[in-house]
Amino acid sequence: MRMRYWGRQGMTGQVCNRREVCKLMAGTVAAATLPSARFPATKPAFRLRYVLASCMYGKTKLAEILPEVRKIGAEHIDIWPSKHGNQREQIETMGHDKFAALLKEHRVKLGILTRYDLGPFRLQGELGVLKKLGGAMIICGAEGPRTLKGPELKSAVKEFAEKMKPHIAVAEKLGLTIGIENHSSSLIDSPDSQRWFVELAPSKNVGIALAPYHLAQDPEMIGKLIEQLGPRLVHFYAWQHGKGCHEKLPKQEELLQMPGRGPMDFSPIVAALRRINYSAWTEIFMHPVPRGVPILETTAKVTAEINRAGQYLQTCLRNA
Repeated sequence: MRMRYWGRQGMTGQVCNRREVCKLMAGTVAAATLPSARFPATKPAFRLRYVLASCMYGKTKLAEILPEVRKIGAEHIDIWPSKHGNQREQIETMGHDKFAALLKEHRVKLGILTRYDLGPFRLQGELGVLKKLGGAMIICGAEGPRTLKGPELKSAVKEFAEKMKPHIAVAEKLGLTIGIENHSSSLIDSPDSQRWFVELAPSKNVGIALAPYHLAQDPEMIGKLIEQLGPRLVHFYAWQHGKGCHEKLPKQEELLQMPGRGPMDFSPIVAALRRINYSAWTEIFMHPVPRGVPILETTAKVTAEINRAGQYLQTCLRNA
């Protein structure tokens, strides 16, 4: 049987058989029911993207730590050197190829090399190692005069930003990021110094690794700072001050640095992360006393504590 096809503009005059008409009709229906044709794509729900800090397990062997990465819902690891851990030294002892094989075995990727020991002006060689091993970020502190305020502080931050230019250029060339932590009593510690640094060092390959531990424990202020930093916030430590990390305390008091244990409400903080659509890593974190020991007695307990904190942050996100 043959018939004429009636198109949108009327009779086309084209002669088709029944099979061809069915195909045309099926195509018309399919096009009309495509999601993009009638409904906007659903925006993915905001979530925190985690990375696991090796130093949370003290000087535990990498072969024991790497299987824990997936257990906290992460894919990447942040490797720390001594005195906080010694996993960076472990990599050199075993060799880069063996470390790469371990990562592959456990379906984990290198995310960060934390190198406070190198400081900001000795990073170039380590940036090469980071690139070779497939990582994305190196984190360190700032160097410069401390306890400055006002115009003197801004002038010192400008000088630091100038000194960082050769190192930032290497990061740009390699497609890597340098994170500067707002470590207490350092040049880049206050909200003002952080805002000035990202203004005076405009490259997208450098930014702030924000640790609330080193700030006034004011969630609303921290949330506002997060919004001001915006895309220049390149790393976030889920870490509060609690009772500090420099004096030996009973374990339950030491753990007050962890989200959901100490007094700070993280809801305004994670709400601010959501408002800027923060997509870099979040690192659930604390420091034990002394440094270089696991935060809890066993690897399993460390992982369980990190997951407890992650569940708390998820509750904050739902309630924000």
